Parts: sequence; C-alpha cells; structure tokens
Amino acid sequence: MIPAMTDTGFWSGRRVFLTGHTGFKGSWLALWLQRLGAEVTGYALAAPTQPSLFEEAEVARGLEHRLGDVRDAGSVLAAMQRAQPEVVFHLAAQSLVRHSYAEPVETYATNVMGTVHVLDAARRIESVRAVINVTTDKCYENLETERAYRESDELGGRDPYSSSKACSELVTQAYRQSFFASGSGGMRTGLASARAGNVIGGGDWAVDRLVPDLLRAFDRGVPAIVRRPHAVRPWQHVLEPLAGYLSLAERLFAQPQRYSGAWNFGPRAEDMRPVDAIAEALTSALGAHASFVVRVEADAPHEAGLLLLDAAKARRELEWDSVLELEEALRWIAEWHQARRAGRNVRETTLEQIGRYEARLGRTAIAE
Repeated sequence: MIPAMTDTGFWSGRRVFLTGHTGFKGSWLALWLQRLGAEVTGYALAAPTQPSLFEEAEVARGLEHRLGDVRDAGSVLAAMQRAQPEVVFHLAAQSLVRHSYAEPVETYATNVMGTVHVLDAARRIESVRAVINVTTDKCYENLETERAYRESDELGGRDPYSSSKACSELVTQAYRQSFFASGSGGMRTGLASARAGNVIGGGDWAVDRLVPDLLRAFDRGVPAIVRRPHAVRPWQHVLEPLAGYLSLAERLFAQPQRYSGAWNFGPRAEDMRPVDAIAEALTSALGAHASFVVRVEADAPHEAGLLLLDAAKARRELEWDSVLELEEALRWIAEWHQARRAGRNVRETTLEQIGRYEARLGRTAIAE
C-alpha cells in the first residue's frame, strides 16, 4: 500500500521547534522540514559524533540554530518563547542502551526531566498547537515473546535507557491529561508520543550501533564485529518513521482530541529480522571489501533478544505504511555512504534521498 498523504502545503511557513536537531534522526527531520518550507528553530547540544550528519549536511544553514540542554528548564522555555512555534517535535535524548549503563543519571536526567521541561514549556506558549514526543520501541515491558507490541501494552524497561523512555511516556501521558486536555473534553493543543523501531540510514555515526559499526569497519578495510547475531529488531529506514511523525503532526494540529495519544511506527513483519541478516545484506550492498565476524561477549550488559512492534494503528488511522523494503533501505544506505566516500556533497545526497522518498509517497515538496 502506498500511504495516503495529507495537505502538501501544511508545512510552508509553519513555525516548528525541534529539539535534538544536531543528532542523526533530528538532522534528517530538520532537512526534510526545510525542504517542505517550514521555519525551523533547532534546540540541542552540539553534534554528538564526529563526523556528524548535522555538520556535513550543513543543517544549520536552513534553520535557527540554538545550542542548549533540555536539562535546563529555563533555557528551554526561553528558546521556545522566542521561537513561538506552532508545532514541537521533541527528539533530544540520550539514545544508547550501553551508554545508559555507564551513565544512568545522565540518561534519566535527559530523557525524563528533559521531556518534562519541553512539555512544560510547550503548555505555557499560546502558539503551540501540536507536540510530538519521540520515544522508542524499547519503552515496552519486553517479555521477548513473538507477539508484536501494541500501544496499549505495558510500559517498562530493564536497562536505564529503556526504563527512562518508559518514564518519558508516562510523563507525556500525565501532561496530556493534566494540562493539555480541557475540562469540557476538548483539546486546543494535541500531544502525542511516537515509538519507532531500530532506525537506520546514511549519516549515523553513533557508537555501539550495528549499521554505523559496519560502515566504520568498511571505511577502515577491516571486518566489522557483530556482538548479538540472533537478536531480532524492527529495522526501518529513518525516513519511514519521520514520514509518520510529519503525518501525525498535521492531523494532530487539525484534530488534537482525536490524534493525541501513543503511536507505533514500525516496519512490516517480514522486515523484523536478526542482526546477522542485516549485517549480511548491508555488507553485500557495500561490495566485496566489506565483511563482518561474530564475536559474542560473555559479560555484555543485558540487551533484549527479541523486540517486535505492531504499527496497525498508524496504518489504519493515519494511512501510514512502510515504503521501503529492508533490502532497498540497506541499498539506500550503501549508496549514501559510497557517495560520501566519493566526495559528493552530503547535503545534496541527503536531500536527493528525501526527494526520492517523497516521490514514492506521491508527495511533492517546496524545492530548496
């Protein structure tokens, strides 16, 4: 099914406040919003990796770039007051499971209190009409069964990262019921949370993630190390959930009561595959010089072995669906990475892939 898209002119001139715009996922969303004609204010710490998509794609060139920490409530409120946004996307987070074991206090401070600060600022600003808190598929109490998790399932988390994201979901629910819903049963401002799968794409340089690890090894000419070959994850190209966030924001803006709540954006069932299958497909797409070896760590911190996501609600109510099959998504990543290695302009390459994705949706955008 090709997803139905909403008003293609919605984002032209729309004021957007985007936290985490210097990260991998935030950079892709910032570029897409720029392409759609939105007036974006980005609020985040400096780019978290070197190299970074934010710097190489010159993301700051097309938006109001503000350095700030979501752990600083006063700074968040001041930045949002200056921006007077109509739509808020909250992506700023400590997003790595392994790092959460090393720095649990930082993880909770960023992912829980950071969410509190963003939502508290949003509720105080009259211009805000739609808010989306981006969390993760790992917010569920994972029993590692073969049933994919639905939005109504219990929240939880064994590691600090997963737990902090479940807490962020509870904060969102409490703010929605306490401050965003009116006594008459209506809502002026919609508040939703978005739970995506394992997001992959060009320009991700985070540590301890499968695709960046494979690409770094490819660049060095050495085999990549795969730690958990049989772990199953809901893999999806970064543009898939971002398309869902955009569609959700548009509908949340128009009908806040109807579309507020939690939403899963996950791949089709056949694209929820083990790590070794992804490693094999990506190394094949990269070429003969790419390879990997399996090296299981005996004393590794706990990570889920099986995690599946049910996105039936988004398919049914938002008319959203995955566009790229997994093998095609991996080819797009290989193409992006090889274009960068060949010296092509990273911003142009990234925008070109966004344009190709829009064409698949049958959606047009304002040319940059």
